[in-house]
Amino acid sequence: MKQAITIFIKKFTKIALVLPVLLVISISLQEGALAKDITIKGSTTVLPIAQITAEVFMERHPDVKISVQGGGSGIGIAGIIDGTCDIGDSSRSMKEQELSNAVSKNVNPKANLVAMDGLAVVVHPSNKLTGLTKNQVKDIYIGKISDWSALGGGTQKIVVISRDSASGTFESFGEMALDKQKVRPDALMQASNQAVASTVAKTPGAIGYVGLGYLSSRVKALALNGVMPSRETVLNNKYKLARPLFMYTNGSPQGVVKDFLDFVLSAEGQRLVEETGFVVLK
Repeated sequence: MKQAITIFIKKFTKIALVLPVLLVISISLQEGALAKDITIKGSTTVLPIAQITAEVFMERHPDVKISVQGGGSGIGIAGIIDGTCDIGDSSRSMKEQELSNAVSKNVNPKANLVAMDGLAVVVHPSNKLTGLTKNQVKDIYIGKISDWSALGGGTQKIVVISRDSASGTFESFGEMALDKQKVRPDALMQASNQAVASTVAKTPGAIGYVGLGYLSSRVKALALNGVMPSRETVLNNKYKLARPLFMYTNGSPQGVVKDFLDFVLSAEGQRLVEETGFVVLK
């Protein structure tokens, strides 16, 4: 009898020791299942879309907290690969090296298309030119043309403003406008679309490029090969510096991340996209 009681006590003690651990695991799993936080980081082009849609989504869902950060497309894609964000904003497609890196870490990047954009070539409002050809833009950015007088403007040195190399906008512009040639070494590299627009706005001889959502009266958009950058010319494929905008996830979005992306692609979400100056999908 004493032996049976001793065995029972030992078993009960083991169970008692295990139960708190099981309880902690259970609580952790429940908290994970009910997680309401979303971290978004990446492209400064997509940033206004992420900010306004996140703000309205949180108003609709007060229990959800969304953190939105910029940093550039490379940062967003790296965040998806490293698991430091739930959504990686990007104004370009992933590179082969990034895809290989993702696969090596068992990450399955999914490109969720959320909008279209056009890269507008902008100058200071005092610049009397109204348009350039693609070749002229390329010649400016690779260093063949350095004064506005060569293009029919006043005698003034051209101050070339570009995005930094971590930017998807830099990648897109390099491919579409420069035919993958290198930007001139004296170009002033900026970390965001807003920084480009601000620099051009206060520099009379400057030229830069920004997403449609960053156009304002502070800068002057130029026609490219006779076509002005706009929602209409991007949609009808007449404006040639057009590109898709993505929100990357690791695999198909799930849970609250899926709810948020569904909202971005909804009629209300796309209306917000249009309000930020970008081109809606529908």
